[in-house]
Amino acid sequence: MKKILIINGHPNKESLNHSLCEAYKKGATAAGYEVQEIVISDLNFNPNLQYGYKKRMELEPDLLDAWQKIQWSNHIVWVHPVWWGGLPAITKGFIDRLFLPGMAFSYKENSVFWNKLLKGRSAHIITTLDQPGWYYRLFFGRPSINQLKKSVLQFCGISPVKHTYIGIVKTASEEQIENWINKAYNLGKKLK
Repeated sequence: MKKILIINGHPNKESLNHSLCEAYKKGATAAGYEVQEIVISDLNFNPNLQYGYKKRMELEPDLLDAWQKIQWSNHIVWVHPVWWGGLPAITKGFIDRLFLPGMAFSYKENSVFWNKLLKGRSAHIITTLDQPGWYYRLFFGRPSINQLKKSVLQFCGISPVKHTYIGIVKTASEEQIENWINKAYNLGKKLK
């Protein structure tokens, strides 16, 4: 049975991203999957990795809880807006603080390679854009997808990683927004 973790990376609970997360959750629950959630903006933590990897910062209780949910899951759904081509600052801070050496990956001694400690999980990235997905991919090289998919998730062993673009948000009609919410519901319900 799929154990799905939905991670909402938008800081505003009144955003389309929040509605997409809720719809995905309803679809996955209707299909009989176990679902847990992390709303990053609800967490109490310092998003700044103050010392880099030189000195370990203590993980706040909310980050410890989030890590338990990541370990529990076998499929992670990331929902976030694309701002300036990338992830919102709070989402990047969440990754910086939680996807750490010894937890998400480990270095191999005297090697340029590493151990991927989150194997056995898959992921789906759902991003909202104020441009068409094809434009974001073709003209900008989809930096947020590359960062999250390749440099974080696959780096730590999570594979396969699918992605879905939602946009153009800023000019969307109510009907289009409803279609996107239905799409998120169906993605959750039809997860393989």
